[in-house]
Amino acid sequence: MKKIHYLIGLISLLFLLVACSKSEGKDVVKVGIRSSEIKTWEYIKEQAAKEDIQLELVTFSAQYDPNQALAEGEVDINAFQHVAYLNLFNTNNGTDLQAIGTTIMAPIGLYSNKYNRVEDIKDGAKIAVPNDPSNWGRALLLLQEYDLLTVTDNFDGSGGEDRIKDNPKNLTIVPVDGATTPRVMEDTDFAVINNGVAVEAGLLLKDAIIHENETAKPFINVIVAKPEDKDKDILKEIVEIYQRKQTADFVSEVSKGNYIPVKMSLDELATWKAFYSY
Repeated sequence: MKKIHYLIGLISLLFLLVACSKSEGKDVVKVGIRSSEIKTWEYIKEQAAKEDIQLELVTFSAQYDPNQALAEGEVDINAFQHVAYLNLFNTNNGTDLQAIGTTIMAPIGLYSNKYNRVEDIKDGAKIAVPNDPSNWGRALLLLQEYDLLTVTDNFDGSGGEDRIKDNPKNLTIVPVDGATTPRVMEDTDFAVINNGVAVEAGLLLKDAIIHENETAKPFINVIVAKPEDKDKDILKEIVEIYQRKQTADFVSEVSKGNYIPVKMSLDELATWKAFYSY
């Protein structure tokens, strides 16, 4: 009898161990993020756990590209970049990482210590812009959106002095290091400032005279996976959790309105290249 009880107990223990092992390994997804996204993804992690999906958040410093970690299999998905950055990474590295869902827009904006309205931009006004090609290009597109200038035909998104086709107000574009854009407002009339830099300088999106919106599709942030994983149900569930209204409300609150939650179909997002066709 004792042997029977012993065998039953042993079998039950083995079954429990196997069951636990399966439950622990079945739905664990490693997510590569930057530290700026930690609050949002801690929230997503809590919501996913309610649906038996375990997220492991892997935070990368600025020195290491989460796309490289994804391509090498260190994480299952990542969430830190906009579409234009993803496209450039794939082009430069021969990869085919895929966007599987939209998350937020972290808009760049036009700020000033001297003026409050876009109508205050007079002929010959000095506007500082970030001097790295990506954000310089974004700055030009922002100014174009408000009819302040026109970029060249077949604009590819990279900024430069030769990327301006028409400048009816004879604006003086002053390229500076992106991190210094808040400080150079003292020496210029306006400055186009990256979202993260603005926040660090104590500026909120509501302080911007103008800013990007969802029409700037190349700069909508996305969740990204390897091509062989992009159709996995568990990853679609994570995207669905991120795109819920409750998540959008959380993101808006925790970012103090600096991030704009974006729920957009991948088919619509795929038209982003037309954004550069003028």
